[in-house]
Amino acid sequence: MDFHAMEEADGVRFSFTIWPTSRLEATRCVVPLGCHYSPLKKIADSPPPLPYEPIFCKGPCRAVLNPACQVDYRNRIWICPFCATRNHFPHHYADINETNLPAELIPQFTTIEYQLQRPFAPPPVFLLVVDTSVKEKELMALKDSLLMALNLIPENARIGLITFGATVQVHEIASQEMPKCYVFRGTKDVNTQIVQDFLGLGPRGMKGANPDMITRFIQPYSECEFSFTGILEGLEHDPWPVKIEHRPLRCTGAALAVAAGLLECSNPNNPSRIMMFLGGPCTEGPGQVVGVEKEEPMRGHSDIDNDSVKWAKKATQFYNSIAQRCVQNGHVIDIFACALDQCGVHEMKACVEKTGGSIVQTDTFSNVIFKESFKRIFARDEENNLKMAFNAELDVITSREFKVAGAIGCCASLNKKTPFVAETEIGQGGTSAWKICGLHPGTSVSIFFEVTTQHTQPIPPGQLRYTQFQTHYIHSTGQHRLRVTTLAQSWATAESTTENKLGPHGWMEVASSFDQEATAALMARWAVHKAETEESFDILRWLDRKLIQLCQKFAEYRKDDASSFRLAPNFSIYPQFMFNLRRSQFLHVFGSSPDETAFFRIYLLKEGTTNMTLMIQPSLLAFSFNHPPGPVLLDVSSIAPDRILLLDTYFNVVLFHGETIAEWKRQKFQENPEYVSFKQLLEAPQEEAKELMRDRFPYPRFVDCDQHGSQARFLLSKVNPSSTHNQQVGGVGEIVQTDDVSFQTFMEYLQRLTVQS
Repeated sequence: MDFHAMEEADGVRFSFTIWPTSRLEATRCVVPLGCHYSPLKKIADSPPPLPYEPIFCKGPCRAVLNPACQVDYRNRIWICPFCATRNHFPHHYADINETNLPAELIPQFTTIEYQLQRPFAPPPVFLLVVDTSVKEKELMALKDSLLMALNLIPENARIGLITFGATVQVHEIASQEMPKCYVFRGTKDVNTQIVQDFLGLGPRGMKGANPDMITRFIQPYSECEFSFTGILEGLEHDPWPVKIEHRPLRCTGAALAVAAGLLECSNPNNPSRIMMFLGGPCTEGPGQVVGVEKEEPMRGHSDIDNDSVKWAKKATQFYNSIAQRCVQNGHVIDIFACALDQCGVHEMKACVEKTGGSIVQTDTFSNVIFKESFKRIFARDEENNLKMAFNAELDVITSREFKVAGAIGCCASLNKKTPFVAETEIGQGGTSAWKICGLHPGTSVSIFFEVTTQHTQPIPPGQLRYTQFQTHYIHSTGQHRLRVTTLAQSWATAESTTENKLGPHGWMEVASSFDQEATAALMARWAVHKAETEESFDILRWLDRKLIQLCQKFAEYRKDDASSFRLAPNFSIYPQFMFNLRRSQFLHVFGSSPDETAFFRIYLLKEGTTNMTLMIQPSLLAFSFNHPPGPVLLDVSSIAPDRILLLDTYFNVVLFHGETIAEWKRQKFQENPEYVSFKQLLEAPQEEAKELMRDRFPYPRFVDCDQHGSQARFLLSKVNPSSTHNQQVGGVGEIVQTDDVSFQTFMEYLQRLTVQS
């Protein structure tokens, strides 16, 4: 099966495309029945957005008219495949017949988009929240990047500015003569009403701001360009004195509360982004993550696990409440954390995760990772519109034989109780709808399903199962749109219609429809979701159990004969994905700070299937004189003195020169005209690396290293340790200093445990 073609056609990847016909049989699949859905994925052959309202089923399902419907052209009636309700076409569909179909009934248009006939939303608001307690040099670099990025936003986009250090300042950008700002105490949490009253945005106690008053703080950039750039250029380091043994006073939480309050009263449910630029941890007021004295260290993973952290719980609760407020108003929070120390992203992660925002982490504001990533947030499509969308709601509708168990991704539950909600909950369950405040073409959400049919109630042969995804969102132009994806898929052939049990043929159909990449990504997201509340040791054991059970179900083997173990091609790489997932930074947190772990996990929850599988199992390309460039095994044996390797882990792109190549490079052979082929060999991976990094978000760290150099660890930590200091294979070549088991040993254990009686 071509799973990539299905993804290109509808933005969907399922773990199995053919499902067992009963609840009991479905549990024997071991891994979840689920899919990844990308609501904004660019669909190559879909028609342009339809300039009229969709037709909804009058029945309880509220499904949209789609190619799976039965149509009676003579009587102008369509029958809903989800609830079997008979619906009359409206008058303007009077001309339809078998040869004159509207776009939504054409069989190949399984994904269709509508331009809803509603008033346009106002242009997006970009509210910049800037940390001024950073060093002068850092503040200068940040101001340069902000001034550069302002040229990338649409002219009609609205903009506002809040700065903070020991206090929070809301800048009045309408004032041409003298810059004016309103100061909030950094030690105090503020709600929306306090922000509205203090800034004079309307009569005291009135809900919602006066539009004329709000223009003092939020204005179209084209109207305030001169005054806004003047305020930015004039920003100075926070004047509050700081003792040598102290960290600067930084009221991050209070600043975020003021920003959320300002947007809540001025722009509820309209496109808005809070873009927060952090140069260190919050040291005072709500959301504080560390004490002001430098001798108090930032918390680590072990401190959080032992519950010995003074500030973490309270700070996490505070940021969760801010995230919830932003979700209710459809606003996005982006965090740019640029500091050598942690900034408290671990506590703030709900602000990004629940609102569908972006996060960038690096050491300084002058780093290319920050500069490029910040630029790429404002990427444009072919029609020169921003690629971002706002305030989306994703609804999932299913036919009667199965229901929605939950979702995992950068979204928030809408607690919508419908007939499509399953009893079992995975991730954010108990609902069939989720809010996604910020959407990009690469954003994906994982939906988990549960078959509800009992084995005593057989599904008639030939019946299909139907799933419909409805995504309401606001396009960057302000247009309200609805994207509808409707899928009709097969049930496995039941061998015995009396008991509806699957025999060998039915299981062969199920097995042949297995997508190992999509399943690995589903299991990775589920494991990361469990990691929020469970011990990592228990999650690794759970992953191992699931893998053994999957192999027992789908592998070919003879009892107690490990040498007879065989996996079909569409299952063969799955154990490798699980091996790499167990070793990855998503579950194996040793060597990562809590902030780094939060950063990695957010992107695993955010990106599409291809990028997720790359995060779990990096790609490795080899360049040499002996062979054309191509992929090689992610194994220490792939390292050779006369080879250049290019590793892509999604977050890092590593260029690794073998010992001999590195020595020739040091002797500058590439500058000698006689060795032009060597020069070309060095340039080829450089060009490939540029291509990999061209559109990646966030911009990856580029590491150029040599064999035996200190930065070679970036490659050695990712390859399979088939040769270690304990067990060297072949007697020559590179070895990895680790006690981790190799993939070969992992597979031996897996085969032995699978076949044992």
